[in-house]
Order: sequence, then C-alpha cells, then structure tokens
Amino acid sequence: MEHVLYKPLPQQTATLLNIQPQGSKEAEAFVKAFLKRSMPQKSDEIIQDHLTRKAVVLEHFHKKRKRQKKKKKKGFSAKQRRDMRLFEIQPEQQRYEIFVPLHELWKQYIRDLCNGLRPEAQPQMIQAKLLKADFHGALVTVTKSKCPSYVGITGIILQEMKHVFKIITKEDKLKVIPKLNNVFSMEVDGFVSYIYGSRIQFRASERSAKKFKGRGTMDL
Repeated sequence: MEHVLYKPLPQQTATLLNIQPQGSKEAEAFVKAFLKRSMPQKSDEIIQDHLTRKAVVLEHFHKKRKRQKKKKKKGFSAKQRRDMRLFEIQPEQQRYEIFVPLHELWKQYIRDLCNGLRPEAQPQMIQAKLLKADFHGALVTVTKSKCPSYVGITGIILQEMKHVFKIITKEDKLKVIPKLNNVFSMEVDGFVSYIYGSRIQFRASERSAKKFKGRGTMDL
C-alpha cells in the first residue's frame, strides 16, 4: 500500500506538468500533512489504519449556517388602536343619511343569506342565520332593556364590538348600546327578528363561527 501511495512521479509526467518530482520521503510527508488537514478530527493512528485497510473519502466540511427566523409582522394591539383612534367616527361623519346606503346593502346581504326571505321560510332558520350574520349596516331598535332609557332607541349599526353596538340615530346622534341586558329587533321585508344581546357577546368574526343552541325562553 505504501509503495503504491508514495511511488515517485515518473520523470516523463513531471516534465509534462513542469514540476520537480519529490522523493518518497517528501511525498509521504506531504500526503500525511494533507490527510491531517483534511481529517483534523482523526488521530494519526486512525488515519494510518484507514490507509492500510480501506479506501479514504476526503470530505469537505461545510459550516452549518444558522437559519434566521423570520420575524412575523405584528399588527397593532387593541390599546394601540384605541390610542390612535383608528375606529373613531368623526363628528362631521355622524350623520344618519350617510349610512342609509350601507343599510340598503345590508338588507340585500340578508336576502342573499336567507335565500330571498320567501314567505314560506321558517322563522327558526332565519333567526339562526341572523345570529351569525354581520350586523354592520343593520337597522335595529332596542325593544326591551333593564335600563328604560335605552328602550325605543333606533339606528343603523356602524360598529359592532364584543360587548357593545355603536349606532347612528335618525337624529344624527351616535349611541353606544351595550349588548348585555338588551333585546334588539331587526326588520327586513316584513320579517322581524328579535336578538338577545346576551347571546351575541362576541366579535362579529367570532360569532360567525359560533354554534348557537336553541333556547325556549331567556331572561335579560
């Protein structure tokens, strides 16, 4: 093995390559030094054992690159949104007539959701779909409340939050009505539905995926 590994380079090949051939000792020293650099983790005994017993595959070790975790872009927190007043309705925009077209769009949305609101439609089916519907643009009236001052308030819902509705009345007044302890009525094409605010204390996105159970009677 050593004889083949350290055999001097033939003179003809050396002349062709324009190099000075080394002696066997120099060649042996070069090969050992090369193997030591190529396999720094192995001892001289192990390297020699590889040379005498099996073929050697010289590997080039790549440094593993650390993958940089991509930072997820976070949106504004609820506090930041409040501080920036992103959802605040300016006084000049608090006019009922501005939002009448929104209410007309909402009525068409409900018609499509309830397959046309045909006379033979079952009230329970309409009620179930309304509970999951988006209320932005709905015209509602507070029909029952533990707070008498809320009863009779009518307006278009401009914003729905987890616990309150913000509505604009025909008198151009912006009202904040809590859902809890209030019953709201909604009318579309002669169909009147009553919504217990206590049952819908969710954000609109959460409510659309909520499974509501039928209940006989409910207290405020």
